[in-house]
Amino acid sequence: MLTKMEKNKKNYLSARGGSASGGKIFLVLVLCLVARLIPFRAPNVEPILAATMPLGKLFGAFAGFSFAVLSILLYDIVTGTLGIQTFFTAGAYGMLGLWSASYFAQNKADAWSFVRFAIVGTLFFDAVTGLIIGPIFFHQSFFQTLVGQIPFTMLHLVSNIIFAFVLSPAIYNFLIKKKEKEKLTHINILNHKII
Repeated sequence: MLTKMEKNKKNYLSARGGSASGGKIFLVLVLCLVARLIPFRAPNVEPILAATMPLGKLFGAFAGFSFAVLSILLYDIVTGTLGIQTFFTAGAYGMLGLWSASYFAQNKADAWSFVRFAIVGTLFFDAVTGLIIGPIFFHQSFFQTLVGQIPFTMLHLVSNIIFAFVLSPAIYNFLIKKKEKEKLTHINILNHKII
């Protein structure tokens, strides 16, 4: 019999698919990194938020937070751009990872829910990173930062809406595929019901 502590203990990667889910999460992380390493890519046209949302939905706040933060840290380490902006960027994406678990616990994992979250999440992210880093660390005026941020945020918003509509449902379905197969294999022989 399991103790109360063992019942409440949550294994974030095996809770919904075992080590195969861990491998799938790692694959999504690597693909996000590769997408961000594409040369001459427009700034902030990246699938991090599109991948963070389904992860937050399926595996909870810790997984959403960890994935988002690791995505930023790995890219900045690989490209040699690790700096103070890394921590603002990773922190803002991490907060979106935490929020995604809460939001999607109450909303369906469909394309329109992903799009709604992406709109608000992108505006939050760009406000936190763009409007804080410029004035504080690069001594820009707030007005100069705001005017410069508008086209950047528009591009970021359009790309995140497209990614949320197309990639987020695809990533969600990719991550739950094994889970559905496992449900069919767990049959109680005495009751002939799926457990």
